[in-house]
Amino acid sequence: MEQNQNLFVAVNYKLYTVENGQAELVEEAPAEKPFQFISGFGITLDSFEQQILKLEKGADFNFELTSEQAYGQAEAERIIDLERSIFNVNGQFDSQHIFEGAIVPLKNEDGNLFCGRVLLVGEEKVRIDLNHPLAGKTLRFEGHVIEKREATNQEISKLIEQLSQDHCGCGDCGDCGSDCGD
Repeated sequence: MEQNQNLFVAVNYKLYTVENGQAELVEEAPAEKPFQFISGFGITLDSFEQQILKLEKGADFNFELTSEQAYGQAEAERIIDLERSIFNVNGQFDSQHIFEGAIVPLKNEDGNLFCGRVLLVGEEKVRIDLNHPLAGKTLRFEGHVIEKREATNQEISKLIEQLSQDHCGCGDCGDCGSDCGD
């Protein structure tokens, strides 16, 4: 039986949300810039990793994950109201980065960084949704396994170094406005 930890995997895929039999494309990892991960590190959804690890290099895939297998259901208690004043920069509200629909980096009392989506900017409060954007959604992945092999020690070391650095976890620091350096 093949070992399923420390495998370097590269896939190209299209990710769709599926509702009432209709699929909507929400993300794509093209062959020129594939999604890469090392198995066993919790980099990707467990159920996604399990599906991909069953496949050999060169295999095509097409599978769906229920919301429970993916990001779970959206939870009302993960929508919070924060004081508008915490978004002030130099005494002024940061309207350049804090607007409805914006993904913003936040830090909790333990210093952990994460992202939230601005739902509403009010006179005194800013409503933030901390649910994953795909919570409550059925996901369909269609793609191809480009690479699947044992990860090198250098690849594992690089990944561990990246995981030990502070980052917001929203997966797109270039787009969320954070200065985390990713």
